[in-house]
Amino acid sequence: MTPLDRLLRRPRPVLTVPGTPLVRADRRLFLRGGLVAAGSLALGGCDISDNSQVEGILGGISRLNDRVQGALFGGSRLAPTFDVSQITPDFPFNASYPASKIRVIDGSTWKLELAGLVSDKAPWTLHRLRTLPQEAQITRHVCVEGWSAIGQWSGVPFRTFLERIGADTTARYVRFACGDDYWTSIDMPSALHPQTILALDYAGAPLPPKYGFPVKLRIPTKLGFKNPKHIMAITVTNDYPGGYWEDQGYNWFSGL
Repeated sequence: MTPLDRLLRRPRPVLTVPGTPLVRADRRLFLRGGLVAAGSLALGGCDISDNSQVEGILGGISRLNDRVQGALFGGSRLAPTFDVSQITPDFPFNASYPASKIRVIDGSTWKLELAGLVSDKAPWTLHRLRTLPQEAQITRHVCVEGWSAIGQWSGVPFRTFLERIGADTTARYVRFACGDDYWTSIDMPSALHPQTILALDYAGAPLPPKYGFPVKLRIPTKLGFKNPKHIMAITVTNDYPGGYWEDQGYNWFSGL
C-alpha cells in the first residue's frame, strides 16, 4: 500500500443497516467529480512519499470544494419533502458508535448552553423550547455511507431560535457540542435556512434516545453527519470550529 493509499483510507462512521436507497444528488456528485479531477491534477507533480505535501494539497482542494458548495447554496432552495406514506418504517439509528452506546440524557435537568456571539446566553430548558413556534417536516436523511431514509421531524425553526437569543446572524459559523461526545459545525446561511430546525419530536412524539433526545439539529440540505444529536451547547462564532468527522478529513460543507 502506497503512502497515498494509507492517507486516503480515512475512518468511516459505524452505522446500522441502511434504509431506503440513496437518491442521486447530482450537484454533490458533480462537485465530488470536480474535486477528484482537481486532486488528480494537483497530485500529478507531487511526491506522494511526502505525506505532509499530499495532506496539504488535499486539504486545500477540500477547502476549495467547501467554498464552491457555499457559493452554490441558496437560502430559498428547499430539500424535497414527502408524504406520510413514504416514511421509512423503523427509521435507522445512525451515529459514530454502535446502538449499544446510545446515551440516555435526563430531560428534566437538561439545559441548552449558549456561547459566542449571542446577546442572551441564558440556558434553555426543554419546556422553554416548546413554547416557541414549532414546524414539522417529512424529509430524507442522506448518509455519507450511501443510504437514505425518510422521517418525520418537528421542532423549532433554527432561524427563530437564533433571532430569539440575539445571535449575530452575520457570523460565519454555528458549532454544536453533544452529549455523546460528538461535535460539528455549519455555516450561518445553512443555519438560517427555512428547513433547518431544532428537532424535539419524531413522528409526533418526543425524540427517543436513539434519534437524539432531547434535541437534535435536523438540516435536510446537508449529509446526515451534519445533523448532530443530544445537543448540549451551541456556539456562534467567526472562528472555524471543525467537527468530529470533519477534523478527520470529511468535507466540511457537505451540502446536498
